[in-house]
Amino acid sequence: MNEIDKSVHCYKCFQKLEFESGEKILRHEECPQCKVSLRCCKMCHFYDIQVYNECREPLAERTLEKESANFCSYFVLADGGSKKGQEKNNLLAKANSLFKD
Repeated sequence: MNEIDKSVHCYKCFQKLEFESGEKILRHEECPQCKVSLRCCKMCHFYDIQVYNECREPLAERTLEKESANFCSYFVLADGGSKKGQEKNNLLAKANSLFKD
């Protein structure tokens, strides 16, 4: 049986965090490496840049600062960085390979 990976990574530095996705965290929680707020839109399960207000929760209040700690009652901790970080690194590697001598 395949176990679901519930690990969480910081959206900014991609550091693996001590939390699991879906876990409740406090507003003051920060990434131990880069010190960004973890209870922010970019770390939420509902965060999606392709929808209105970048949030898939239709009842959530509008939040302009997506990287700032907030009091959203719909916040659900999600993995903010591992997939995005891998995609970013892959794109950078491909771009760098174009300019090799």
